Amino acid sequence: MANPLIKISNIKRNFALGEETVYVLKGIDLEINKGEYVALMGPSGSGKSTLMNLLGCLDTPTSGNYVLNGKDVSKMKDDELAGIRNKEIGFVFQTFNLLPRMDAIDNVALPMIYAGFVKSDRKKRAEEVLTQVGLADRMDHQPNQLSGGQRQRVAIARALVNKPSIILADEPTGNLDSKTSVEIMALFDEIHANGNTVILVTHEEDIAEHANRIIRLRDGLVESDTLKS
Repeated sequence: MANPLIKISNIKRNFALGEETVYVLKGIDLEINKGEYVALMGPSGSGKSTLMNLLGCLDTPTSGNYVLNGKDVSKMKDDELAGIRNKEIGFVFQTFNLLPRMDAIDNVALPMIYAGFVKSDRKKRAEEVLTQVGLADRMDHQPNQLSGGQRQRVAIARALVNKPSIILADEPTGNLDSKTSVEIMALFDEIHANGNTVILVTHEEDIAEHANRIIRLRDGLVESDTLKS
């Protein structure tokens, strides 16, 4: 058996709030293999956003170990984590997080600038992923010229541009109507079918149903971990 893409061992995350300590994650063990399609669920305050921030190397644990693609990232400094994030993880957020003054192609190419690609390679790859998400005719449009669904497609293309190990999506349909949500989820299904590892954070059961595995958190612990047959 190959090593898991993600291996988390006894991860805890506490936050100091004034004099008090808030224990958000209370010892989580988790393995996710390459090519899995996972939904992280849980009520508000269950720790799913904190876990997502740790998985995405946006934060480090108070204690415990996190090995991502063979590298222990739990003890890394901020600049090392930034490098891992840019190379290994493609983020898709509920609020799209696009730069308003840049057109679609420049928004998508942005992670490649940080990764040190030359301009011609950036343009070629950005065109490739925008075509993949169905926006070949919208590359020169700025975010305010696009619908919500199109903006989320741009965000998904940006997440794919550096060919990351993991696509991490936080409530990716949270700001979209139901018809557009269905289209966006069909796109995630396709991305997974192409071999990407996809991790969705959602509180909506119908969105989670797209995944092959549903991990439910409650009070900072894994309550259940269900693999769909």
